Parts: sequence; structure tokens; C-alpha cells
Amino acid sequence: MNFLKVVRMALRYRWTFAAAVACALIVGALWGANIGALFPVVEVVTQGDSMQQWIGGQVTQAERILAEKSAQRTELAGQLARAAPARRAPLEKEIRKIDSRIAVEQKALRHYQFLRPYIEKYLPQNPFQTVVLIVGVVFLGTLLKDLFLVGNSILVARLAQSAAFDLRKLFFRRTLRMDLASFTQEGTSDLLSRFTNDMNQVASGLETLFGKMVREPLKMIACLVAAACISWRLLLLSMVVAPVAAWLIRRLAQVLRRANRRGMEEMAGIYATLEETFGNVKIVKAFTNERQARRRFHHNSKNFLKKAMKIAGFDALIHPVTEATGVLAITLAILAGVWLMLSKQTHLLGIPICDRPLDRTSILLFYGFLIAINDPLRKFSDVFSRLQAAEAACDRIFSRLEREPTVRNPQRPVPVGRHRKDLELDGVHFAYHPEKPVLQGIGLRIACGETIALVGPNGCGKSTLAHLIPRFADPTQGVIRLDGVALTDMRLHDLRDQIGLVTQETLLFDDTIFNNIRYGMPRADREAVIAAARQAHAHRFIETELSQGYETPAGTLGGRLSGGQRQRIALARAILRDPAILILDEPTSQVDLESEQAIQNVLEKFIRNRTTILITHRLSILALADRIAVMEAGRILDVGRHADLLTRCGLYRRLYQIQFDDLREAG
Repeated sequence: MNFLKVVRMALRYRWTFAAAVACALIVGALWGANIGALFPVVEVVTQGDSMQQWIGGQVTQAERILAEKSAQRTELAGQLARAAPARRAPLEKEIRKIDSRIAVEQKALRHYQFLRPYIEKYLPQNPFQTVVLIVGVVFLGTLLKDLFLVGNSILVARLAQSAAFDLRKLFFRRTLRMDLASFTQEGTSDLLSRFTNDMNQVASGLETLFGKMVREPLKMIACLVAAACISWRLLLLSMVVAPVAAWLIRRLAQVLRRANRRGMEEMAGIYATLEETFGNVKIVKAFTNERQARRRFHHNSKNFLKKAMKIAGFDALIHPVTEATGVLAITLAILAGVWLMLSKQTHLLGIPICDRPLDRTSILLFYGFLIAINDPLRKFSDVFSRLQAAEAACDRIFSRLEREPTVRNPQRPVPVGRHRKDLELDGVHFAYHPEKPVLQGIGLRIACGETIALVGPNGCGKSTLAHLIPRFADPTQGVIRLDGVALTDMRLHDLRDQIGLVTQETLLFDDTIFNNIRYGMPRADREAVIAAARQAHAHRFIETELSQGYETPAGTLGGRLSGGQRQRIALARAILRDPAILILDEPTSQVDLESEQAIQNVLEKFIRNRTTILITHRLSILALADRIAVMEAGRILDVGRHADLLTRCGLYRRLYQIQFDDLREAG
């Protein structure tokens, strides 16, 4: 069970767990003791005697009963000696019964004689003063219980939140290990739901488990032990309905777990709707599609409402089941106990229920303990729903947590130095789905320090090919080698440490400009960061246009900056990394012509002596390439220089003509 795995994570905090259990034990003991302390109060109130008079009366009564039973035994022993064989068995049975009663009374007498000196020494002679003292003790005991209850609650919260903290970190670490395709194909909304809603459910379940699931049973045990001391057989009689209630609650728990899992899936759908709507709010507003967005959100929320109400319905059944069980148990105890008390009997339907006839005080105290058990039972009504929600959440989290990425480090990685020879793609095939190949038979050798441009229509596989080089995915067939070593034989860190990446969609982090530039080199000093920004033609606008200079927050996804500013920050980030291999995926797609020219001048210097893969539609930036690879439908049609491709490659000629015509119209 996945929830048990999280429980084991929590139990690593053994001292916090031990302290929480110790507090719970004290709470349970004080809970039962406070109720038990009412025994002398009942005696004083009902009899009007002091505790000294009460204990004296109990000793006298026990001695009287012992004398009577001893006399009865002596008489029966004489009859047994004179009895005929047919009469001996009933007499022997009666003697055994009297012997049992004598043993019980002797035990009670020893108990009263033990308590007598303490009662006479420490309790007041006046009955009312005795009540005042005991009520004061009960009040102080309640305060002490509440103090330990607060301590238990804090410790349990710390235990649960610490385990959730560890699980959240582990989930984040494992998620970052997953292939890039798992993010692009499955989206992030479901992950966000698991990181937030599901994690909260797990933490709530842990708090319930280590809180109420430990504390309330201990309170019940204290009351059960106390009730058993009065009459354990009567207690068993009142508990005959417990197995039926346990079976019903177990069935409800199973249904609740399934319902909670479906509810969490619907919540993930709400996250997806919110993410898509707010992420594309410009399109929503531009096409006046607010009504459709509201309709979609209404549909998702309605589905979640239905699941939530189903959960609430099953959850609501648990409280009546537990309450009805408690009331039925008390009802059975009342009927049996009152009959035994009124008839002064110790047997019910021939079954021994108690050793001594129950008096009024004992039976009232017994009922008091049973009623006190009902309070923890009542609090259990929300325990099961929380635990089932936590179990369902754990199932969802561990279904992602236990997946292994297809792209991972080799068992025996080959050590590699900085790239110095070539990058070779040998018969590379790739497909996200087997029936839809993206790359087919790619063969390409790029010498160290060479710049090669990938051009072709949209969807021809240019970006996918570039993504295979840092091993965002692995080829389904073929091999990619760096300096003669297959990429799959290298440590991912060793490979990616040599690669700089500037993407078409420039994404920055919600941090300062300074930290965004040195994201790939976190130990770089300020001088190095500024030097990289100067090379990327970013230093000027950082210092003059941004209110806090390099300490200006970039905003979520770099939203406080323009497209051109973001592009130059990303370029500065790549420059600071000083990579041996540079991948540029449409590096000037979001900048104006002036910025494009500036970036091109930067790149012209920066790509020298670096292996560069350039993906672009811009004719101007193709001048940076030593060779151009023309792609169509996942294949490389031709590789060569610009002038050669114009004469021999029809596709390249058409792409060039389209770009040329666009530039002429723009001019």
C-alpha cells in the first residue's frame, strides 16, 4: 500500500514520533483517570457519607460477606461428608461457587484495606470538602491533559508536514528526471494537481493517522480497561455489535478510496482548464471566447461537484454507523447491568457476568466509561474519509513517482573531456508514436567548430533533431556519437555540461536578471555576468531601462521583459556557460530587425571554435552557417553551402524565394 511508504518516511523522524506517542499516552491515561475520579463523587453524593465512612463500610461489608460465605462453606462441607454419592456433585459445585465468591471478597478486602490509610490520611472528613477536592483534581487533570493534547497536536503536525516535505522533494527530484516528452505530452496541470491538492491530502492523512488514529484509541483503551475492571464480561456483551460495524466501515472505506481517486482526477481537470485558459488569456479575449471558457470551466467544476457530493454522501454514512454502534453497545450494557443490579445476580442466562453483584455506583461508573468511549468513536467519523483520501492521493503520486525515465545514465559511463573532434548522427530514426515517424535515417557529421544550419518547412523534424543531441530523448534506431563515444554511454551531466541552448520560446525564471544570466553557471561572479551581458548586447538596456538594473525581477516566465530583451538575456546565459556545443533554435524569432542584427553580430564572434546547430527561417542569419542541411518529412534532402543549394535543391530554392519575397515586401 502506497500510504504505508509515506508512513515509513514519517517514522524516520523517530524522536518526534516517540514524543507524539508519549503525549498521546498521557492524554489517554488522564482521560480515563478523570472519569474514574468521579467514582468517589458519586459515592459521596448518593450516600451522603465521607470517603472515610465509605471505605470503612466497604471493609465491614466485605468482612461480613466473608464470614457468611465461610459459614455457608463449613455447613456445605459437613453436608458433603454425610451425603450420598448422588448428592455429592451438586454440593461440590455449590462449594466451588462459594470458594470463588470468597476469593473475590478476599481480593476486594485487600484492595479496600490498602486504600483505607491513604483515604483517612489525605481526604477531608467532610463530604462536601471531599467533592471540592476531587473536582479540583479533575480540573487540574483536565488542564494537564489539554496541555499534552496541544503538544501532541504540534508534534503530529510536525511529523506529517516533515514527511510531506520529504515526499514533495522526492517527487520533484524524480519528476525532473523524467523525459522531456513526459512534460510536453502529458502536460503540467496534472503534475501541479499532484504537487498541491494530492500532497495536501497526504499531509492531512498523516496528521489523522498519527493524531486521532493514535490518540483516540488510547483514550478508548483507557476507558475499556477501566470498564473491564468493573465487569469485563459485561463489556464483552456490549461489544458484540462491534464486528458488524467494523465490516460496514471497511466497506465504506473501500468505496471512499475509489471516490476520492476519481475526485482528484476531476480536480486535475480543473487545473488543466485553468492553466490553458490563463496561459492563453490573450487568445481567449482576442477571439471573445470568454463564454466558451466559462462553459468549459463550468463543465469541469460540475463534474468535480458530483464527485465531491458522492464523497460527502459516503462520508456522512460513517458517523451514523459509529454512533449507532456506540448507542447499541450502551443499550445492551444498560439492560444487562440494570437487571443484574436490581436482581442482585452475578449470572445472566446462566453465563457469569460479574464476580460480585453490581451496586449502583459501579454500574453508573461503568456506563460513564462506555459513554466516554463514544467520544473517540464519534471523532473517528472523519478519520476514515481522510485516510482514504490520503491513500488515493498516494496512489496518484506514486504512480508518477515510481516511473523510470527512458533517458538515464549508463551503468558504466565512459569518461569524456571537452568536445574536440566531431558530432556524428548515424542512421538516426525517432518517433513519439511507432506509427508516426518524426526522423528517418538521419546521417550527418558535424566537425568540431563547424556551424550547421537546419532549414525546412514546419514540422519536418528540425527541433526534434536538435533535442536528441542533449538527450532530451534517445533515437528509436541509430546512434549519435560525440568524439566517437555514443551519447548513451556518457553521463547526462557530462554531456549537457558542454551544451548551451537558446530556444525559440525564451523562458526566464521569476528571479533577478543577474541570477537568470548565471543560471547555467551559478558560481559565476558579477564581472563574468556583466561581461556576458555586454557580449549579448544586453548590458545597456539592463542598466538604463530596468529600474533595479541587474537586480530587477524578470517576472513569471520573464513576463516583465519584451521578447527581444528576453532573447538577449537567454543569449547572455548561453555565452556565460561557454559551451563546446551551441544549439540555437530560432534565436532571433522574437526580435526586431535592429536587435536581430545586434544578435547576429554577437553570434558571429561567439560561435567561432564551437560546434553550432542553428535552426532558423531567417535568411540573414544563415550567413553564419558553414553548411546548411535541408530537411523535409523527417529526412535530410541535401547538405551544402547556400550557393550550391540554390542551384541543386528545389525545396531550398522555394524556401529562399519565399523569404526573399517577404523581405522585399517588408522593404
